[in-house]
Amino acid sequence: MTQVFVLCTGRCGSTTFAAACKHATNFTAAHESRTYRLGPNRFAYPPNHIEVDNRLAWFTGRLDARFGDAPFYVHLTRDRSATAASFAGRMNHGLMKAYRTGILPNLLARTPETTAQEVATDLIDTLTANITLFLRDKSRVMHLNLETMTEDFPKFWHWIGATGDLDAAIATFATRHNATMA
Repeated sequence: MTQVFVLCTGRCGSTTFAAACKHATNFTAAHESRTYRLGPNRFAYPPNHIEVDNRLAWFTGRLDARFGDAPFYVHLTRDRSATAASFAGRMNHGLMKAYRTGILPNLLARTPETTAQEVATDLIDTLTANITLFLRDKSRVMHLNLETMTEDFPKFWHWIGATGDLDAAIATFATRHNATMA
Protein backbone atom coordinates (compact mmCIF):
# COMPACT_ATOMS: atom_id res chain seq x y z
CA MET A 1 0.00 0.00 0.00
CA THR A 2 1.34 3.37 -1.03
CA GLN A 3 0.01 6.65 0.29
CA VAL A 4 0.91 10.06 -1.08
CA PHE A 5 0.00 13.18 0.88
CA VAL A 6 0.29 16.58 -0.74
CA LEU A 7 0.58 19.24 1.94
CA CYS A 8 0.13 22.87 1.06
CA THR A 9 -1.28 26.21 2.17
CA GLY A 10 -4.05 26.23 -0.42
CA ARG A 11 -4.33 28.71 -3.29
CA CYS A 12 -1.23 27.09 -4.79
CA GLY A 13 -2.59 24.85 -7.53
CA SER A 14 -3.77 22.04 -5.28
CA THR A 15 -7.00 21.45 -7.21
CA THR A 16 -5.08 21.32 -10.48
CA PHE A 17 -2.46 19.04 -8.95
CA ALA A 18 -5.16 16.59 -7.85
CA ALA A 19 -6.73 16.71 -11.32
CA ALA A 20 -3.35 15.92 -12.89
CA CYS A 21 -2.85 12.98 -10.53
CA LYS A 22 -6.14 11.47 -11.71
CA HIS A 23 -4.33 10.51 -14.92
CA ALA A 24 -2.40 7.87 -12.97
CA THR A 25 -3.87 4.40 -13.42
CA ASN A 26 -2.25 2.78 -10.39
CA PHE A 27 -3.40 5.41 -7.88
CA THR A 28 -6.64 7.05 -6.95
CA ALA A 29 -6.37 10.78 -6.44
CA ALA A 30 -8.60 13.29 -4.74
CA HIS A 31 -8.74 16.84 -3.49
CA GLU A 32 -10.01 17.33 0.07
CA SER A 33 -11.87 14.04 -0.04
CA ARG A 34 -12.32 13.44 3.69
CA THR A 35 -12.83 16.94 5.06
CA TYR A 36 -16.30 16.00 6.29
CA ARG A 37 -15.04 13.12 8.46
CA LEU A 38 -14.04 13.05 12.12
CA GLY A 39 -11.77 10.83 14.21
CA PRO A 40 -10.12 7.84 12.55
CA ASN A 41 -12.41 8.19 9.53
CA ARG A 42 -10.70 11.49 8.68
CA PHE A 43 -7.60 9.47 7.77
CA ALA A 44 -9.19 6.33 6.26
CA TYR A 45 -7.73 6.88 2.82
CA PRO A 46 -7.83 3.99 0.36
CA PRO A 47 -4.64 2.11 -0.55
CA ASN A 48 -2.56 3.53 -3.40
CA HIS A 49 -4.08 6.95 -3.01
CA ILE A 50 -2.86 10.50 -3.57
CA GLU A 51 -4.60 12.99 -1.28
CA VAL A 52 -4.24 16.72 -1.88
CA ASP A 53 -5.66 18.69 1.04
CA ASN A 54 -4.45 21.99 2.46
CA ARG A 55 -6.25 21.20 5.73
CA LEU A 56 -3.75 18.42 6.43
CA ALA A 57 -1.36 21.18 7.53
CA TRP A 58 -3.62 21.59 10.60
CA PHE A 59 -3.63 17.83 11.28
CA THR A 60 0.08 17.02 11.10
CA GLY A 61 0.17 15.43 14.56
CA ARG A 62 -2.65 13.06 13.70
CA LEU A 63 -1.24 12.43 10.23
CA ASP A 64 2.07 11.44 11.81
CA ALA A 65 0.38 9.24 14.41
CA ARG A 66 -1.59 7.39 11.72
CA PHE A 67 0.99 7.11 8.90
CA GLY A 68 4.41 8.13 10.26
CA ASP A 69 7.26 7.96 7.78
CA ALA A 70 5.69 5.39 5.42
CA PRO A 71 3.97 7.69 2.86
CA PHE A 72 5.42 9.88 0.17
CA TYR A 73 4.99 13.49 1.26
CA VAL A 74 4.88 16.43 -1.12
CA HIS A 75 5.11 20.06 -0.09
CA LEU A 76 3.33 21.98 -2.84
CA THR A 77 4.04 25.71 -2.95
CA ARG A 78 3.43 28.75 -5.09
CA ASP A 79 5.02 32.17 -5.11
CA ARG A 80 4.24 33.60 -1.66
CA SER A 81 2.97 36.97 -2.93
CA ALA A 82 0.72 35.36 -5.54
CA THR A 83 -0.66 32.93 -2.96
CA ALA A 84 -1.33 35.76 -0.50
CA ALA A 85 -3.05 37.83 -3.19
CA SER A 86 -5.27 34.87 -4.02
CA PHE A 87 -6.15 34.33 -0.36
CA ALA A 88 -6.74 38.07 0.14
CA GLY A 89 -9.40 37.89 -2.57
CA ARG A 90 -11.23 35.40 -0.35
CA MET A 91 -11.12 37.32 2.91
CA ASN A 92 -14.71 36.40 3.79
CA HIS A 93 -14.64 32.82 2.51
CA GLY A 94 -13.24 29.46 3.48
CA LEU A 95 -9.90 29.19 5.20
CA MET A 96 -9.30 32.95 5.28
CA LYS A 97 -12.57 33.53 7.09
CA ALA A 98 -11.86 30.67 9.49
CA TYR A 99 -8.35 31.99 10.22
CA ARG A 100 -9.50 35.60 10.60
CA THR A 101 -12.58 34.91 12.72
CA GLY A 102 -11.74 31.61 14.45
CA ILE A 103 -7.99 31.40 15.00
CA LEU A 104 -7.48 35.18 15.28
CA PRO A 105 -10.98 36.28 16.37
CA ASN A 106 -10.06 39.71 17.70
CA LEU A 107 -7.53 40.68 15.04
CA LEU A 108 -9.58 43.13 13.01
CA ALA A 109 -11.48 44.48 16.02
CA ARG A 110 -8.21 45.42 17.73
CA THR A 111 -6.19 46.27 14.64
CA PRO A 112 -8.66 47.42 11.97
CA GLU A 113 -5.81 48.72 9.81
CA THR A 114 -4.68 45.12 9.14
CA THR A 115 -5.03 44.38 5.44
CA ALA A 116 -6.31 41.22 3.82
CA GLN A 117 -2.83 40.75 2.31
CA GLU A 118 -1.27 40.83 5.80
CA VAL A 119 -3.76 38.28 7.14
CA ALA A 120 -3.15 36.06 4.12
CA THR A 121 0.63 36.28 4.50
CA ASP A 122 0.37 35.36 8.18
CA LEU A 123 -1.83 32.38 7.32
CA ILE A 124 0.65 31.21 4.67
CA ASP A 125 3.61 31.60 7.04
CA THR A 126 1.77 29.65 9.77
CA LEU A 127 0.82 26.76 7.50
CA THR A 128 4.26 26.66 5.86
CA ALA A 129 5.92 26.49 9.30
CA ASN A 130 3.59 23.62 10.31
CA ILE A 131 4.40 21.71 7.12
CA THR A 132 8.14 22.34 7.38
CA LEU A 133 8.23 21.16 10.98
CA PHE A 134 6.20 18.06 10.14
CA LEU A 135 8.42 17.10 7.20
CA ARG A 136 11.74 17.63 8.98
CA ASP A 137 12.13 13.94 9.93
CA LYS A 138 10.37 12.33 6.98
CA SER A 139 12.51 10.29 4.59
CA ARG A 140 10.34 10.55 1.44
CA VAL A 141 9.73 14.23 0.81
CA MET A 142 9.52 16.18 -2.43
CA HIS A 143 9.11 19.93 -2.73
CA LEU A 144 7.16 21.08 -5.78
CA ASN A 145 6.40 24.61 -6.91
CA LEU A 146 3.45 25.59 -9.08
CA GLU A 147 5.59 27.92 -11.20
CA THR A 148 7.83 25.04 -12.34
CA MET A 149 5.23 22.28 -12.30
CA THR A 150 5.36 21.28 -15.96
CA GLU A 151 9.07 20.52 -15.55
CA ASP A 152 8.79 19.04 -12.04
CA PHE A 153 5.62 16.96 -12.27
CA PRO A 154 7.33 14.16 -14.25
CA LYS A 155 9.90 13.84 -11.43
CA PHE A 156 7.04 13.42 -8.95
CA TRP A 157 5.28 10.93 -11.24
CA HIS A 158 8.35 8.72 -11.51
CA TRP A 159 9.27 9.15 -7.82
CA ILE A 160 5.98 7.61 -6.66
CA GLY A 161 6.00 5.01 -9.45
CA ALA A 162 2.85 6.29 -11.15
CA THR A 163 1.67 4.73 -14.39
CA GLY A 164 -0.86 6.13 -16.80
CA ASP A 165 -0.99 9.13 -19.11
CA LEU A 166 1.79 11.46 -17.98
CA ASP A 167 1.34 13.75 -20.99
CA ALA A 168 -2.33 14.29 -20.14
CA ALA A 169 -1.38 14.89 -16.52
CA ILE A 170 1.11 17.59 -17.49
CA ALA A 171 -1.42 19.16 -19.88
CA THR A 172 -3.78 19.59 -16.92
CA PHE A 173 -1.58 22.42 -15.64
CA ALA A 174 -2.49 24.54 -18.68
CA THR A 175 -5.99 25.01 -17.18
CA ARG A 176 -6.62 27.03 -14.03
CA HIS A 177 -8.88 25.31 -11.56
CA ASN A 178 -10.64 26.93 -8.59
CA ALA A 179 -9.49 30.44 -9.51
CA THR A 180 -9.90 33.19 -6.93
CA MET A 181 -13.36 34.71 -6.63
CA ALA A 182 -13.73 38.32 -7.65
